[in-house]
Amino acid sequence: MKEINRFIQSPLAFVANICLAYIAYFICRLTFLAENWSMFSENMTWGAFVEIITGGWVFDTSAILYTNVIYSLMMLFPLHLKENKNWQTAAKWVFVSVNAIAIAVNLADCVYFQYTARRTTATVFSEFSNEGNIGSVVGVELLRHWYLLLIFLVMVWTLCKTYRRAKANNIRPYIAYYVVQTVVLAAFIPLCIAGMRGGFTTAVRPITISNANQYVDRPLEAGIVLNTPFSVIRTFGKKVFVTPDYFTADELDRIYSPVHRPSPSAHTPKKRKNVVVFIVESFGREYIGGYNHWLNDGRYKGYTPFVDSLMQHSSTFLYSYCNGRKSIDGMPSILSGIPMFVEPFFLTPASMNNVTSIAGELKHKGYYSAFFHGADNGSMGFQAYARASGFDDYFGRTEYNADKRFDGDNDFDGMWAIWDEPFLQFFATKMSEFREPFVSAVFTASSHHPYQVPDKYKDVFKEEGIVIHKCIRYTDNALRLFFEKAKRQPWYENTLFVITSDHTNLSDHAYYQSDLGGFCSPIIFFDPSGDMKPGMRNAIAQHIDIMPTVLSYLGYDRPYVAFGCDLLTTPDDETWAVNYQGGIYQYVRGEWLLQFDGIRAKALYRFRTDLLLKHNELSRQPQVAADMERRLKAVIQSYMTRMSNNELTVRH
Repeated sequence: MKEINRFIQSPLAFVANICLAYIAYFICRLTFLAENWSMFSENMTWGAFVEIITGGWVFDTSAILYTNVIYSLMMLFPLHLKENKNWQTAAKWVFVSVNAIAIAVNLADCVYFQYTARRTTATVFSEFSNEGNIGSVVGVELLRHWYLLLIFLVMVWTLCKTYRRAKANNIRPYIAYYVVQTVVLAAFIPLCIAGMRGGFTTAVRPITISNANQYVDRPLEAGIVLNTPFSVIRTFGKKVFVTPDYFTADELDRIYSPVHRPSPSAHTPKKRKNVVVFIVESFGREYIGGYNHWLNDGRYKGYTPFVDSLMQHSSTFLYSYCNGRKSIDGMPSILSGIPMFVEPFFLTPASMNNVTSIAGELKHKGYYSAFFHGADNGSMGFQAYARASGFDDYFGRTEYNADKRFDGDNDFDGMWAIWDEPFLQFFATKMSEFREPFVSAVFTASSHHPYQVPDKYKDVFKEEGIVIHKCIRYTDNALRLFFEKAKRQPWYENTLFVITSDHTNLSDHAYYQSDLGGFCSPIIFFDPSGDMKPGMRNAIAQHIDIMPTVLSYLGYDRPYVAFGCDLLTTPDDETWAVNYQGGIYQYVRGEWLLQFDGIRAKALYRFRTDLLLKHNELSRQPQVAADMERRLKAVIQSYMTRMSNNELTVRH
């Protein structure tokens, strides 16, 4: 045994050091869970925790083997020079550097997960490629979460101190050394391949992000099972849209089609109304009192007194949802009727497809259109998408600064964009210069990390509840001031206003932390003329319904593609919503929520009464699940087909 041990010093050191990597990933997982405990505590039991840790080991194995492949070769390749001091020093710093990066991205996702509810994927490199403030954002978060930086430093220091070097013992005779080393490498290769793939059997394809759901009861919990290096590696360079073959083409069209073919006879006379769409940053339903009279035994008031008052004169929906959890998901969903499936539309090759929007369609009717966003022009890809989807003009930070009626960069928030209040005043001013009819959209920015308000409001909107609440009050007041100005404009009475959010954000209520609650966005239609009947419908609404609903209201008569439905002509019990989270599609219809992984149904809940989604009725309601699965499959297949074949518009 001593003779053999003399020849396997490098493999023994390799195994010891890889164990250190496993410990590091485990500590990162515990840190992730602790940092986001409020999102998971409601359903976390000891049994669930053990299963999550078991699943996490599978994904950690894959990530560790991928990221340490160079280190593995340095330590296991049959070469007697690798036992010398310089080689071992180089191997140590390869190991420490690679795993320090893995620790860093895992700890960073402890914070970022709170906003996206999913592990970071390879698209993060595209998502922020045009942003020049990422260093500032990271700096702010380092200060706010200094303890994560401390954990990182301690973990990297520990890796350095506990790293085991191979002892440079006498390795002769070389023949025996090379035989043993070759056998070790030959044994390691299949183990490595199996570990990277997630198993030995031929039935196991290389595991992907969606495989994490087999270890959890909620898609949200897949974030604990996964690790960030795995999520990035597994999505890097991968084909995003894979078209399933659930149905034949004829079957698919009979079940579901996103092509809307309006019948002029079914509509009221055509209206030449202006359309103004507010995409309000992070303005989730949770913050709006008018949606939450049932919270806190009826004592909940919310943080949006103006929007609450506006809702009394608006058409709203009791169950309204966003279709994605990132800002870049909001614009395609709201303005073009395109939901987020798998990855944000902006960041996929399908973003080069022909695409339309409310603006693009209304251009056929002589409308002028403009999109407004107070950040740097080009930020988040909004300007490119606005142009591609048919908007005539774009007004960003550059145009704001050029308008001498406003204070330019004196109104810049120092991080993201022009403060909401002055930018919405600019928005109202510019619309008064447009020819009618027009369609315009604005994407606000102030209710966003790092959750600050202008100095003049710091004593007005103080800290309360959670950190975002003061920003919500500020933006609600900015909307109030916008409408005060808009009321004095000649175009106001002839305008349909739509108010929604891009996505949800920080939460302090369990309902809004559930798999479905994390998608609760307001959808508000307000027509000052009163032509649209006000009131809250007991219906389901989603971002992708906005485009077909607006076009229907205007009496639009041309065919177009939008994946949602017209809320004006769809009965309440036939409205529905869909979203995607962590490899799971969620489909809401009637009283049911179906969770589906692309192959089989995972759960079925009565979402209207089972608010925290605790009672999975999949086995008790097989027919309901089968019907919903059939409808959802049709939506998915139609989406993937049209993305892959560039069929997001109708050829006239």
